[in-house]
Amino acid sequence: MDMLILLNARSPSYQGLQQITVEQGIITAIAPMTHRDRLASSIPTLDLAGDWISLGGIDLQINGALGLPFPELNSDNRDKLPAINEYLWQQGVDGYLPTLVTTSIDNIQRSLSLLSPSTPPPPHSSTPYSSPVGIHLEGPFLNPEKRGAHAAEYLLPLTLDNVKRVLGDHASLVKIMTLAPELDETGRVIPYLKSLGITVSLGHSQATATQAQRAFEQGASMVTHAFNAMPPLHHREPGLLGAAIVHPQVYCGFIADGQHVSPIIIDLLLRASHYERGAFLVSDALSPLGLPDGFYPWDTRQIEVKHGTARLPDGTLSGTTLPLLTGVQNLVNWEICDVESAIALATTAPRQAIGLSTALLHQPANLLRWHWDGQKLSWMRLG
Repeated sequence: MDMLILLNARSPSYQGLQQITVEQGIITAIAPMTHRDRLASSIPTLDLAGDWISLGGIDLQINGALGLPFPELNSDNRDKLPAINEYLWQQGVDGYLPTLVTTSIDNIQRSLSLLSPSTPPPPHSSTPYSSPVGIHLEGPFLNPEKRGAHAAEYLLPLTLDNVKRVLGDHASLVKIMTLAPELDETGRVIPYLKSLGITVSLGHSQATATQAQRAFEQGASMVTHAFNAMPPLHHREPGLLGAAIVHPQVYCGFIADGQHVSPIIIDLLLRASHYERGAFLVSDALSPLGLPDGFYPWDTRQIEVKHGTARLPDGTLSGTTLPLLTGVQNLVNWEICDVESAIALATTAPRQAIGLSTALLHQPANLLRWHWDGQKLSWMRLG
C-alpha cells in the first residue's frame, strides 16, 4: 500500500486527535484533525476512533526470555536469540537492554562478546523483531547487604581497575551499569563510566541521601528498580531514593507487577517524579518469560515462578515473568495513570532516559495501537 491516512488518532507526543500520513510504510506527516486537508477519494483511510498510537516499548532491564538467561549465553545457545527477539516484538517491545546480573567476569565477557553487533547473527526469518539497543550490567559492583538474588561469591569491590576488567574490550556495548555508589571510595568510577557514554544507575545499595547526591553530581542519572534492594524512604534519612525522586535529571525505573512495589507507593513515586519526566517502566523479566509457571534454574540455584512472580527457595523476590506492557495495563487498571501517561512510561520515558529519539515522524508504521473501553486497556501492532 503506497499511502494510508490514519484518522482520529491520539499519541502521548501530541495534543488532541491527529491525522497521520503513512507512505511506503513510513510516517511522513502528523497534523491535528482540526487542520486536516480534504483527502483525495483514492487515498485509503483508517479511522482509529480516538485510539492511541505509540512507539513500541523499550525495556531497559530484562534478564532473559524463553528459558535463556542472558548471563549464560554461549555458542551453543545463542541461536535462541532470534526467537527471543521475535517474541519480544510480539509483546510490543521495539528494543531492549539484555541485562547481565552478577556473575563471573568470564561469563560477563562471554555474554558481551556474543551480544556484540560485530558478531554475525545466526540466520532468522523475515518476521519483524525487537533488537538490543545496548547492554545493562546489573552488578557485580553491588552492596552485599542489598544484593537480593545476586550471587554473593561474584560481587566485586568497586574500583576503577575492576570496572575496566569487567568491561574488557566491550565498553561500547554497555548502555547502563547499575552500581552501589557508596562502594567507590575514590569518586573516580562514575566520571570514568560517563566518559565512556555509559549511563550510571544506582541500585542494590545502602547509600545515604548525601552519598547519592554526590553520585548524581558525578554523573549518575538513574535508579534501578526503585524501592527494591535499597533502604526505604524515611522522614529523617530519605536515602538514595529520596535524593533521586527530587532530582530533576534522574530517572527511576520501576516494576509494576503488584509484587515488587505496592500500587500505592507507585502512585506516590509517579506523583512526586511528575510521571514520565522522572520515571519509566521496566519488566525485570527473568529467563522463564514466555514459559509457564514452574521451577527453573537460576545460576547455580533454582527459582519458582507462580503467577508471573519468581522467588528463590528462601522466598527472596528475584524478578518477574510478565512482559513490559503488562505494567502499562496494570497502571491503568489500578487507576494510577491515565492512558496517555501509562503508555509513555513504557515507550517515551525509557527512550528519554537513555537518549533515544521519541519522534513518531519518519518511523516505520508498525506502531502500537491502544484501545481503552473504559474497563480494559488492550493493544495491537498497527503494521
